[in-house]
Amino acid sequence: MTAPQEQMSRMLTGYWVSQALYAAAKLKLADLMKEGPRTIDELAGVTDTHAPSLHRLLRALASVGIFAEDDRHRFGLTPLAECLRSDVVGSQWAMAVMNGEEHYSAWGELLYSVQTGKPAFEKLYGAGVFDFLSRDPEKARIFDAAMTGVHGRETAAMLDVYDFSGIGVLADIGGGNGSLLSVVLKRYPNLRGLLFDLPGVAERARVNLTAAGLAGRCEVVGGDFFTSVAGGADAYLLRHILHDWDDERAVRILKNVYQAMGAGGRLLVVESVIPPGNGPSFGKLLDLTMLVIPGGKERTEQEYRELFNVAGFRLMRIVPTGAEVCVIEGVR
Repeated sequence: MTAPQEQMSRMLTGYWVSQALYAAAKLKLADLMKEGPRTIDELAGVTDTHAPSLHRLLRALASVGIFAEDDRHRFGLTPLAECLRSDVVGSQWAMAVMNGEEHYSAWGELLYSVQTGKPAFEKLYGAGVFDFLSRDPEKARIFDAAMTGVHGRETAAMLDVYDFSGIGVLADIGGGNGSLLSVVLKRYPNLRGLLFDLPGVAERARVNLTAAGLAGRCEVVGGDFFTSVAGGADAYLLRHILHDWDDERAVRILKNVYQAMGAGGRLLVVESVIPPGNGPSFGKLLDLTMLVIPGGKERTEQEYRELFNVAGFRLMRIVPTGAEVCVIEGVR
């Protein structure tokens, strides 16, 4: 049995591994090994790094199952390291880069957020995270890729438990790069889509939906969901949207959805639902990310009921999935 002091030590040094992963991702080491193991000198030459120090990085990561050194002193991929390739389905490369840069810096100011209730991200970068991304296309591209890598498993889990067959038009509000709607439309050939997001984001989604062969089945609308939401859909889906915002702004979004929705429409919110008790919960840690970066929050079942009620909706049911999210269904 591990002593409490040893458990605490591992927790306190957790960022050692996360930052080592960031360095490996930034150097694209996994991509360089996809054709087979490479020597340190080969990798250092390609990445313009100090060979002995690069060896120390890879040796440390190999000790936790990421990369492996063979008897010829070459480093190659392991199943975990495969996730750091930028060209595989479910890649975590972009998440490693994003978490290692702005997110890491913001978490370093967690105490500020706890003391003030304000997002540390704004203190560090002088702008909210979404304004920040709108000004930096490369950061926005990495953010999109990170969300795709994280949410891919959630999409499959959602489709396994929730039936979209009775819906004619599904609106994805804050639909990002269109990856979620693309998967849903491909699963349900008779379904039509409507993607709504900020104009710049919507244009990126339009390109992706066209490339997926779905342009004829999906309308893309640019706008601001704090002002209004596009109408004409039978169901309105918001995945990882409400958790970005405090209650006041979350209610504003929901009220705009209410105004756009027909009498028989459905509201589908896909988020973590914080469970009671002291058990392990990814959502409780994600909640701290919402505190320090966008200034939002994860919520309990009761908090969602209250949020829905204020906006004019009745929460009908919460459908758990095999991932860390639930489908929270509401009606007018």
